[in-house]
Amino acid sequence: MGDVTDDVPVIDAAVTDEPDTRPLDELLDDIYHGQERISQADIYRRAVAAELPAALLTRIAALPQGEYAVDEAADLLGGAVT
Repeated sequence: MGDVTDDVPVIDAAVTDEPDTRPLDELLDDIYHGQERISQADIYRRAVAAELPAALLTRIAALPQGEYAVDEAADLLGGAVT
């Protein structure tokens, strides 16, 4: 029994609580291709059509109405697009 351990990997809770933002980054890359600014409503519509996870849709829905440049949207939504 000397080789058996009960060690359970420790996972940082902050990492698991955050949704994967890769789908958001991909969406922003796609919708901003050739566009400088896009409205919150258009971002949300495209996110729903792309079937983004509910946690990401909630973030987008919480954006104030208006138009956003890609870097503004990424900053506000927690994405990595620059």
